[in-house]
Amino acid sequence: MTLIDPALLKIRLGALAGRFDVDALAECDSTSSELLRRAERGAPAGTVVVADRQHAGRGRRGRQWLSAPGDSLTFSCLWRFTGPATQLAGLSLAVGVAVSEALEGLGARRVRLKWPNDVLLEQGGDYAKLAGILVELASDRRGTQAVIGIGINLRAPAGDLPQPAAGLADDLPALPDRHDLLAALLGALAGALDRFEGGGFAALQSAWQRRHAWQNQPVRLLQDGVVDGEGICLGADTDGALLVETPVCIKRFLSGDVSLRRA
Repeated sequence: MTLIDPALLKIRLGALAGRFDVDALAECDSTSSELLRRAERGAPAGTVVVADRQHAGRGRRGRQWLSAPGDSLTFSCLWRFTGPATQLAGLSLAVGVAVSEALEGLGARRVRLKWPNDVLLEQGGDYAKLAGILVELASDRRGTQAVIGIGINLRAPAGDLPQPAAGLADDLPALPDRHDLLAALLGALAGALDRFEGGGFAALQSAWQRRHAWQNQPVRLLQDGVVDGEGICLGADTDGALLVETPVCIKRFLSGDVSLRRA
Protein backbone atom coordinates (compact mmCIF):
# COMPACT_ATOMS: atom_id res chain seq x y z
CA MET A 1 0.00 0.00 0.00
CA THR A 2 1.62 3.24 -1.16
CA LEU A 3 1.15 6.63 0.46
CA ILE A 4 -1.38 9.12 -0.82
CA ASP A 5 0.34 11.04 -3.63
CA PRO A 6 -0.49 14.78 -3.31
CA ALA A 7 0.09 15.25 -7.05
CA LEU A 8 -2.49 12.59 -7.95
CA LEU A 9 -4.86 13.98 -5.34
CA LYS A 10 -4.53 17.47 -6.79
CA ILE A 11 -5.66 16.20 -10.19
CA ARG A 12 -8.74 14.64 -8.64
CA LEU A 13 -9.57 17.77 -6.65
CA GLY A 14 -9.63 19.84 -9.83
CA ALA A 15 -10.80 23.39 -9.16
CA LEU A 16 -10.72 22.77 -5.40
CA ALA A 17 -7.01 21.89 -5.38
CA GLY A 18 -6.03 25.44 -4.46
CA ARG A 19 -8.02 25.23 -1.21
CA PHE A 20 -5.99 22.37 0.24
CA ASP A 21 -2.35 21.67 1.03
CA VAL A 22 -2.02 17.93 1.65
CA ASP A 23 0.91 16.19 3.33
CA ALA A 24 0.97 12.37 3.39
CA LEU A 25 2.85 10.58 6.18
CA ALA A 26 3.68 6.92 6.58
CA GLU A 27 2.93 7.20 10.29
CA CYS A 28 2.56 9.69 13.12
CA ASP A 29 1.25 9.82 16.65
CA SER A 30 -2.07 11.34 15.52
CA THR A 31 -2.94 13.35 12.43
CA SER A 32 -4.80 15.84 14.62
CA SER A 33 -1.89 16.20 17.04
CA GLU A 34 0.49 16.73 14.12
CA LEU A 35 -1.84 19.30 12.59
CA LEU A 36 -2.26 21.13 15.89
CA ARG A 37 1.51 21.51 16.07
CA ARG A 38 1.59 22.86 12.53
CA ALA A 39 -1.28 25.24 13.28
CA GLU A 40 0.72 26.69 16.16
CA ARG A 41 3.48 27.43 13.64
CA GLY A 42 1.03 29.26 11.39
CA ALA A 43 -0.17 26.60 8.96
CA PRO A 44 -2.88 28.03 6.67
CA ALA A 45 -6.50 26.96 6.47
CA GLY A 46 -6.89 23.94 4.22
CA THR A 47 -3.76 22.20 5.51
CA VAL A 48 -4.38 18.45 5.56
CA VAL A 49 -2.34 15.68 7.16
CA VAL A 50 -3.12 12.11 6.11
CA ALA A 51 -1.32 9.12 7.64
CA ASP A 52 -1.31 5.42 6.88
CA ARG A 53 -0.70 4.52 10.49
CA GLN A 54 -1.29 6.28 13.81
CA HIS A 55 0.15 5.01 17.07
CA ALA A 56 -1.76 7.46 19.30
CA GLY A 57 -4.91 8.20 17.31
CA ARG A 58 -7.78 9.41 19.41
CA GLY A 59 -11.52 9.69 19.23
CA ARG A 60 -14.23 11.26 21.33
CA ARG A 61 -13.78 11.26 25.13
CA GLY A 62 -10.17 10.11 24.82
CA ARG A 63 -10.97 6.81 23.11
CA GLN A 64 -8.31 5.34 20.85
CA TRP A 65 -8.91 5.31 17.09
CA LEU A 66 -7.17 2.42 15.35
CA SER A 67 -5.83 2.75 11.81
CA ALA A 68 -3.92 0.36 9.60
CA PRO A 69 -2.54 0.73 6.06
CA GLY A 70 -5.07 -0.42 3.49
CA ASP A 71 -7.87 -0.88 6.02
CA SER A 72 -8.63 2.74 6.89
CA LEU A 73 -8.28 6.31 5.76
CA THR A 74 -7.30 8.72 8.52
CA PHE A 75 -6.70 12.42 8.06
CA SER A 76 -7.14 15.82 9.70
CA CYS A 77 -7.95 19.15 8.10
CA LEU A 78 -7.32 22.65 9.46
CA TRP A 79 -10.06 25.24 8.95
CA ARG A 80 -10.24 28.80 10.24
CA PHE A 81 -13.36 30.78 11.14
CA THR A 82 -13.58 34.51 11.80
CA GLY A 83 -15.94 34.33 14.80
CA PRO A 84 -15.58 32.93 18.32
CA ALA A 85 -15.88 29.24 19.15
CA THR A 86 -19.39 29.85 20.54
CA GLN A 87 -20.59 30.38 16.96
CA LEU A 88 -19.46 26.92 15.89
CA ALA A 89 -22.08 24.84 17.71
CA GLY A 90 -23.01 21.86 15.57
CA LEU A 91 -19.77 21.84 13.57
CA SER A 92 -19.16 18.11 14.13
CA LEU A 93 -22.67 17.39 12.82
CA ALA A 94 -21.96 19.48 9.72
CA VAL A 95 -18.79 17.43 9.13
CA GLY A 96 -20.89 14.27 9.44
CA VAL A 97 -23.12 15.54 6.64
CA ALA A 98 -20.03 16.12 4.48
CA VAL A 99 -18.71 12.60 5.11
CA SER A 100 -22.06 11.00 4.31
CA GLU A 101 -22.49 13.09 1.14
CA ALA A 102 -19.04 12.08 -0.07
CA LEU A 103 -19.62 8.37 0.60
CA GLU A 104 -23.04 8.46 -1.04
CA GLY A 105 -21.48 10.11 -4.07
CA LEU A 106 -19.21 7.07 -4.36
CA GLY A 107 -22.17 4.69 -4.24
CA ALA A 108 -22.75 4.00 -0.52
CA ARG A 109 -26.44 3.58 0.28
CA ARG A 110 -26.68 2.64 3.95
CA VAL A 111 -24.77 5.47 5.63
CA ARG A 112 -26.47 7.00 8.68
CA LEU A 113 -25.48 9.61 11.26
CA LYS A 114 -25.48 9.49 15.03
CA TRP A 115 -25.29 12.52 17.30
CA PRO A 116 -22.86 14.11 17.82
CA ASN A 117 -20.05 12.76 15.62
CA ASP A 118 -20.41 9.15 14.48
CA VAL A 119 -21.02 7.86 10.97
CA LEU A 120 -22.81 4.51 10.98
CA LEU A 121 -23.60 1.79 8.49
CA GLU A 122 -27.01 0.16 8.61
CA GLN A 123 -26.69 -3.62 8.79
CA GLY A 124 -29.61 -5.98 9.23
CA GLY A 125 -31.79 -3.51 11.04
CA ASP A 126 -29.03 -2.35 13.36
CA TYR A 127 -26.03 -0.04 13.06
CA ALA A 128 -22.26 -0.43 13.13
CA LYS A 129 -19.67 2.33 13.34
CA LEU A 130 -18.18 3.20 9.96
CA ALA A 131 -16.34 6.45 10.71
CA GLY A 132 -15.55 8.81 13.54
CA ILE A 133 -15.16 12.57 13.68
CA LEU A 134 -13.23 14.61 16.24
CA VAL A 135 -13.27 18.42 16.09
CA GLU A 136 -10.84 20.36 18.27
CA LEU A 137 -11.22 24.15 18.55
CA ALA A 138 -8.84 26.89 19.63
CA SER A 139 -9.47 30.65 19.60
CA ASP A 140 -7.18 33.66 19.39
CA ARG A 141 -7.45 37.29 18.29
CA ARG A 142 -7.81 36.20 14.66
CA GLY A 143 -10.85 34.01 15.28
CA THR A 144 -11.21 30.27 15.79
CA GLN A 145 -9.30 27.41 14.26
CA ALA A 146 -10.83 23.96 13.91
CA VAL A 147 -8.76 20.81 13.52
CA ILE A 148 -11.17 18.30 12.01
CA GLY A 149 -10.08 14.69 12.39
CA ILE A 150 -11.82 11.99 10.32
CA GLY A 151 -11.19 8.27 10.40
CA ILE A 152 -13.03 5.90 8.04
CA ASN A 153 -12.92 2.12 8.11
CA LEU A 154 -12.34 0.77 4.62
CA ARG A 155 -12.66 -2.75 5.96
CA ALA A 156 -14.27 -3.73 9.22
CA PRO A 157 -11.62 -3.88 11.98
CA ALA A 158 -11.07 -7.20 13.72
CA GLY A 159 -10.71 -7.83 17.43
CA ASP A 160 -12.68 -7.18 20.59
CA LEU A 161 -14.30 -3.79 20.03
CA PRO A 162 -16.52 -1.76 22.40
CA GLN A 163 -19.22 -1.48 19.72
CA PRO A 164 -20.03 -3.11 16.37
CA ALA A 165 -17.86 -1.78 13.53
CA ALA A 166 -18.22 -1.88 9.76
CA GLY A 167 -16.14 -1.01 6.75
CA LEU A 168 -16.92 0.82 3.53
CA ALA A 169 -16.35 -2.49 1.74
CA ASP A 170 -19.56 -3.72 3.42
CA ASP A 171 -21.61 -1.21 1.41
CA LEU A 172 -19.78 -1.10 -1.92
CA PRO A 173 -19.07 -3.82 -4.49
CA ALA A 174 -15.46 -2.57 -4.68
CA LEU A 175 -13.48 -0.10 -2.61
CA PRO A 176 -12.64 3.16 -4.40
CA ASP A 177 -9.07 4.24 -4.95
CA ARG A 178 -7.94 6.07 -1.82
CA HIS A 179 -7.14 9.20 -3.86
CA ASP A 180 -10.71 9.24 -5.18
CA LEU A 181 -12.08 8.73 -1.67
CA LEU A 182 -9.97 11.47 -0.09
CA ALA A 183 -10.75 13.90 -2.93
CA ALA A 184 -14.48 13.23 -2.52
CA LEU A 185 -14.25 13.78 1.23
CA LEU A 186 -12.29 17.02 0.93
CA GLY A 187 -14.62 18.35 -1.75
CA ALA A 188 -17.71 17.60 0.32
CA LEU A 189 -16.00 19.02 3.41
CA ALA A 190 -15.25 22.32 1.67
CA GLY A 191 -18.85 22.61 0.54
CA ALA A 192 -20.31 21.79 3.95
CA LEU A 193 -17.95 24.18 5.77
CA ASP A 194 -18.84 26.97 3.37
CA ARG A 195 -22.53 26.37 4.08
CA PHE A 196 -21.83 26.20 7.81
CA GLU A 197 -19.87 29.45 7.81
CA GLY A 198 -22.67 31.16 5.93
CA GLY A 199 -25.61 29.92 8.01
CA GLY A 200 -24.41 27.81 10.92
CA PHE A 201 -25.70 24.29 11.48
CA ALA A 202 -29.19 25.48 10.51
CA ALA A 203 -27.99 25.46 6.89
CA LEU A 204 -27.30 21.71 7.13
CA GLN A 205 -29.92 20.64 9.67
CA SER A 206 -32.33 19.07 7.18
CA ALA A 207 -29.50 17.16 5.48
CA TRP A 208 -28.44 15.78 8.87
CA GLN A 209 -31.99 14.86 9.91
CA ARG A 210 -32.54 12.84 6.71
CA ARG A 211 -29.59 10.63 7.60
CA HIS A 212 -30.16 10.48 11.35
CA ALA A 213 -30.22 6.85 12.49
CA TRP A 214 -32.74 7.39 15.30
CA GLN A 215 -34.92 10.14 13.90
CA ASN A 216 -38.35 9.97 15.61
CA GLN A 217 -37.41 6.64 17.20
CA PRO A 218 -37.63 5.64 20.88
CA VAL A 219 -34.21 5.88 22.50
CA ARG A 220 -32.58 5.36 25.87
CA LEU A 221 -30.30 8.08 27.24
CA LEU A 222 -27.07 7.13 28.95
CA GLN A 223 -24.71 9.37 30.89
CA ASP A 224 -21.40 7.82 31.96
CA GLY A 225 -22.86 4.42 31.08
CA VAL A 226 -25.89 4.83 33.37
CA VAL A 227 -29.43 4.98 31.97
CA ASP A 228 -30.78 8.51 32.46
CA GLY A 229 -34.21 8.31 30.86
CA GLU A 230 -36.04 7.42 27.67
CA GLY A 231 -37.91 9.33 25.01
CA ILE A 232 -38.46 9.94 21.31
CA CYS A 233 -35.42 11.35 19.55
CA LEU A 234 -36.40 14.41 17.52
CA GLY A 235 -32.94 14.87 16.02
CA ALA A 236 -30.88 18.03 16.30
CA ASP A 237 -31.90 21.63 16.87
CA THR A 238 -30.64 24.45 14.65
CA ASP A 239 -27.68 24.92 17.00
CA GLY A 240 -26.78 21.22 16.94
CA ALA A 241 -28.32 20.36 20.31
CA LEU A 242 -29.82 16.87 20.66
CA LEU A 243 -33.59 16.94 21.16
CA VAL A 244 -35.38 14.16 23.04
CA GLU A 245 -39.09 14.26 23.80
CA THR A 246 -39.85 12.72 27.21
CA PRO A 247 -43.27 12.32 28.86
CA VAL A 248 -42.54 15.55 30.74
CA CYS A 249 -40.88 17.86 28.23
CA ILE A 250 -38.48 18.16 25.30
CA LYS A 251 -34.93 17.96 26.61
CA ARG A 252 -31.97 19.59 24.88
CA PHE A 253 -28.47 18.19 25.22
CA LEU A 254 -25.37 20.07 24.15
CA SER A 255 -22.77 17.86 25.78
CA GLY A 256 -21.36 14.90 23.89
CA ASP A 257 -21.22 13.01 27.20
CA VAL A 258 -24.78 11.80 26.49
CA SER A 259 -25.07 8.56 24.52
CA LEU A 260 -28.08 7.09 22.74
CA ARG A 261 -29.20 3.51 22.54
CA ARG A 262 -32.27 1.96 20.95
CA ALA A 263 -35.01 1.75 23.56
